[in-house]
Amino acid sequence: MTTAAYALPPHVALGPTLETERLILRPPAVEDFPRWAEFMADPETARFIGGVQPAPQVWRLICTVAGMWALTGEGMFSILEKETGQWIGRIGPLHPYGWPGREVGWSLHRDATGKGYAVEAAAATMDYAFDVLGWENVIHCIAPENLPSAAVATRLGSRNRGPGALPEPLQDIAIDLWGQTRDEWAINRTRLKR
Repeated sequence: MTTAAYALPPHVALGPTLETERLILRPPAVEDFPRWAEFMADPETARFIGGVQPAPQVWRLICTVAGMWALTGEGMFSILEKETGQWIGRIGPLHPYGWPGREVGWSLHRDATGKGYAVEAAAATMDYAFDVLGWENVIHCIAPENLPSAAVATRLGSRNRGPGALPEPLQDIAIDLWGQTRDEWAINRTRLKR
């Protein structure tokens, strides 16, 4: 997959860049497209985030996420591995229209799972959501059978608050709303590495 057909404009900062020990989190860029399309073509990694999508749809998704940053000052970060610069997933401080709350949601490329990256990225994103965006609560919309994401939420100190509802056209997807308050995060954050 190539992005050569698109002229790469001078970088426009759509939002902040966050750094952790092993990761860089920044708004999406054109160069993320090949790995993001590969990620969304994998039935296992796409299973809980809308299912497999063809490359043209993924392109529109990346543009939508970039637009969310431009319009609202929040969206999904691309997660890059510091050591390699490789795109390994996405994580958001986001609140789409009609969503059941302000969410920090994550999903990783298959080759990045099992390394603690989701917890590391989520902790940095939750710090940003509470400290910079001023959120009072964070949720995670997790399908009941998505045990790996439930484990990440548990490590973060979030609790399962029970079933939730997504807006149309996603209203038939079963989710549990996990989450915590700003005060709970102040306590739970101390258990995680900075």
